[in-house]
Order: sequence, then structure tokens, then C-alpha cells
Amino acid sequence: MNELLHVFSGVANPKLAEDIANNLGIRLGSALVSNFPNGETRVRIEDNVRGADVYLVQPVCKPVNEHLMQLLIMIDALRRASADRITAVIPYFGYARQEKKTAGREPITAKLIANLIGAAGANRILTMDLHAPAIEGFFDIPVDHLRAEPIMTEVVARMGLTDIIVGAPDAGGVARAERFRDRLGSDDLFITFKRRDTPESVTHLQLVGNVRGRVAVIVDDIISTGKSLLLAGEAAMENGAREVHACVVHADFSNHVADRLDASMFKSILVTDSIPIRTELKPDSKIRVCTTAPIFAETIRRIHRHESVSALFS
Repeated sequence: MNELLHVFSGVANPKLAEDIANNLGIRLGSALVSNFPNGETRVRIEDNVRGADVYLVQPVCKPVNEHLMQLLIMIDALRRASADRITAVIPYFGYARQEKKTAGREPITAKLIANLIGAAGANRILTMDLHAPAIEGFFDIPVDHLRAEPIMTEVVARMGLTDIIVGAPDAGGVARAERFRDRLGSDDLFITFKRRDTPESVTHLQLVGNVRGRVAVIVDDIISTGKSLLLAGEAAMENGAREVHACVVHADFSNHVADRLDASMFKSILVTDSIPIRTELKPDSKIRVCTTAPIFAETIRRIHRHESVSALFS
């Protein structure tokens, strides 16, 4: 690869950044990221990036605000160090579920975050499975929006499951479920409908589709509390599914979610490494992690060489 290509990492997911750099055949850039005694973020880029094409890997995951500030400050440091182009690689875009107003006097925080990243000096965004694809339009700079379906369906195809029916846990996930179904070559789809009374309270309403005797694979973009996913799994089993599996891109686990998933009706739960799982998984855990490093690395390679990214998903 061109010596003017650099990959740096914040502290949110250094393992993924290292794997991306390894896939590119380059060394991960050296940067100091720490805190001053008063809690303020301290950053120093320790490699020469003058005139370089720089990719900064930093998902905005828990602790969200701390990782967001690191991202912004590192972008500013790279800009002031005369990097030629700065691409913010954000495998998980925090605040994406605040992309619209649901009541009066509420912010549209995802738009604010987009403004901040642009103001900090990013020239391009590389992200994966935004909760709301319309967030791409919040940016005034180019956005490459990757999908995890190619790597996740490849893993599912190797599991040897038969008579699969793919499902969405809510109406907003239908497009994702359709893409997943098409890649698996399945012939049907089901949807569960829910009512969200509060951000923490979800009530299942009904399931549409015929899952009886089938292997149900529920796909979603984020696991946080796990309530929506568990309700969808319960609905599938109550409607006669033979077994239930889940494929979810971002493992934004809250406390004890991994334990609840391991104790659930799911036979397996496949997630990616866009967010590091902070709790140690049991040896017999139902949760499996597939890496996104190859697809991020190939996308970075194509952007660096001014090649098509959409060709990856054709």
C-alpha cells in the first residue's frame, strides 16, 4: 500500500483498528490518547501525517460522550498536523437513534453530531449499518455506508440451517431483513410489531408471517437491552418456529444482556466486532462474534485508490 496511507485508533476499539491495519498490510499509527488530571482528553499524534490520507477508527460506543470527544479532538489534531484527507471510520455511530423529534422541544442529536464531526475537520465518513439511513444526509461531506449483511450471511450459510425464514423485530427493520433474506436465498419473511411505551419499555403486539415449523432468523441493527429481540424470539416460538437464531450488527450491550441472551430461547446470536463486547463471554455462550475488519480494510483500500465502493455490495 501507498506509504501515505495511515490508520489510527482512538481507545474505543483498538483491536478492530489493529485488525484493519493488518488486513491493509500496514502498521497502526501511533497516537497518545489519555486524560489530563482534570478529566479533559489529551491527544498527540506521534507519526508524521503531513500530506497523508488518514483513517481514524473510533466507534461512538459506551462511554459515548467520552469516545465522541476523543474522535473530535483526534480529527482536529490530524487536521492541524496537515493531513491531506481525514476519514472518520465510525463502525458504530452513537446517537443514531436520536435522528428525529418524537415530541416537542426535543433535539435532533444525530444531526448535531454530524455537524460537530464536520466542524472538527473530517473530510469523509465511513460507517456501518446506521440505525436510520437518512442520517447520511445530515453530513455535508461524503459518506460511505457499509452493510454487514455480506459477512453475516456468509457465517449463517456455513451453519447448515435449513428451511430458514428471515424476520424483522419491527417495521423499521423490514428493508434490512429483505436484504438478508435475498442473500440467503430464502423465500419468505416475517415481521413482529411492537409498541415502545418508553425508551426502556417495549410491548409485543403481533407477528405477521408463517413461521410454523421453520428456522427463524431475526435480524436487527442494535442490541442494547435486548428486550425487542427477546420479544421477537418469543413471538416466533409461540407461533410454531422450530428454532430461533439472531443476527445483530452492533452489540451495544447494557448490563447483563449477554447473560439474558444465553438464557433465552435463541440457539445462536451472531454479532459483529463494530463494538467490543466488554464482558467476557462464557465458553459455551450462544453469542458469536464475526469480524468486520476485512470489509473495512477493503473499503479503505478502494477509497485510497479512488475505486468504487458500491461494487463491494453488487
